[in-house]
Parts: sequence; structure tokens; C-alpha cells
Amino acid sequence: MTGTQHNDDREDEALAQTAVDALVGQLALAPKPGLPDPRDLTARATRRDHSALRWSARALLPGLTAMAATARRTGEPSARLRTDLGAIGRSTEHTVALTGGGHRGALWTLGLLVAAAALRPGAGAADITTLAGQLAAHPDRRPSRGSTMSARYGAAGARGEARAGFPHVRRALTALTTAREQGATEPQARLDALLTVMSTLQDTELLYTAGPLGLRRVQAGARGVLDAGGTATEPGATALRALDTDLTEHTWAPTGSGALLAGALFLDALRLVGARGTARTAPTRPQTTLSP
Repeated sequence: MTGTQHNDDREDEALAQTAVDALVGQLALAPKPGLPDPRDLTARATRRDHSALRWSARALLPGLTAMAATARRTGEPSARLRTDLGAIGRSTEHTVALTGGGHRGALWTLGLLVAAAALRPGAGAADITTLAGQLAAHPDRRPSRGSTMSARYGAAGARGEARAGFPHVRRALTALTTAREQGATEPQARLDALLTVMSTLQDTELLYTAGPLGLRRVQAGARGVLDAGGTATEPGATALRALDTDLTEHTWAPTGSGALLAGALFLDALRLVGARGTARTAPTRPQTTLSP
């Protein structure tokens, strides 16, 4: 192996590790309405064991590394690369299933973003999401439950979100920056970013489990927290607890929003380390749990 090849391999794995760290960071955040978090071993809405989800998240590392390496070798957001990423993604899904399952939406989001970041090393978030959108624009013959809901209700779904260049990931990044500048703690900033996504995302998983009325109810609840001042304020924290209770009682899980938050945290990590001029490894951020 040449020195250049060795450096490329390290860069590919560093990108993948940053993505996995972002997903683990999303899982560690609490309280997340309807989504798995550390408050109990079995997530109340999703019925998924939180420890198992953290373990299986790490099983994404080889697949994401392979996606980065494939993108780097291909060099452009082509149909061939989209096909190769799909094949790697399906293999990775199988591996993740053996370790406990989950993370299909996060794999889709992070896989495209990791591949796009590998195509343009050092690119900013806007360029990475644009490249990811170009990749997602190539057709995939594999149907999904989300695509069925998209067709039924006219919702963009995960594929539509990706093809549009991940607008909700970009909104989450803006929400993170705004909340930090206003003095929010890191958990509060991340929760505000999640709620920003939830407030407008046409989450096809929610459409499947809750229907259009349920989706609108979740969106309105998320907007209510933000309109109350966000999670850094007492009114906002109270509204968050009410939304969490509502989703738990209905067993509604906004999984699409969770996956997009992980994508935003990945790009945020690249942005932060890029500003420091250091290697691409996710920065350590303390405290990912907000006391309810």
C-alpha cells in the first residue's frame, strides 16, 4: 500500500467514524419526543432497546467507510456510484440487523452525506448537501414503505428530502448555530434542531403510523415548543414534556427527524473540525441529556 493509499483509507474511515459518532450522539440526546433515548432501556414509543441501538449504530462503520472509499474512487455523483452505494447499503443493513437492527433512515442519510463529503474533501455543508442531492437523484429500483406513503399522500419522504439536497438538515444546522449563539446548552441546541425538523418534515413513518392528522399534530407540537422560546426556556421545556407525553401515549415515533438530526450533527462536526484545521474526527461534546 502506498502512502497516498494509506492516507485515503484513513480519511475514509475518519469520515465514517464521524458519521457513526453523530448517530451515537443523536441516540444519547434526551428527552427526544417519541424517539429512543437513555431515559429507559426500552424506548417507550419505538419499543427499541436503547443499548442495542447504540451497539448496532457502530455496525454502520464498515459500510460507511466503504461508501466513502467508493465515492473517492469514482470521483463524481454518477449513476454508477449511486448503484454501488445502494449495494453497500443493503449489505450494511444486513450486518446491522445481525447486531440488533434499526438505523435504516440514518444509513440512507449518512451514507449519502459521507459519500458526498468524500467526493469533495474539505467542502462546506452547502456543497455536501448539493452533491448528496445529485447522487439521490439517480433512480433506485428498490421500493420502500416510505416511497409507498410518499405516493399515497404526496409527501417528499426520505428520497424527496435527499433529492432536494437535504433542506431539513440545513435547517437543523441553522437552528444549532442560532441556539448556541443565544446561550443554549449543547443538549438544548440539539433538541431545538430536532424540533425544527419535526415542525415541518413530512415524515413518512408518521404518516404510516399516525396518518395525516397525526403528522400535523406532531408538527404543531414541535412548533409549539419553538414558539414558546425553545427548550432553553421554562415555557419551552414545559411544552417539550407535553409533546413527549403525547407521542409516548400514541406510540408515534418521528424517526425521519431523528435520522436527519444525525445528518446535521455529522455536517456540524465536519464544520467545526474544518474551522480548526484538524483531522476529521468528531469533536467531543459534553452532556447530551437535558433534565426533563
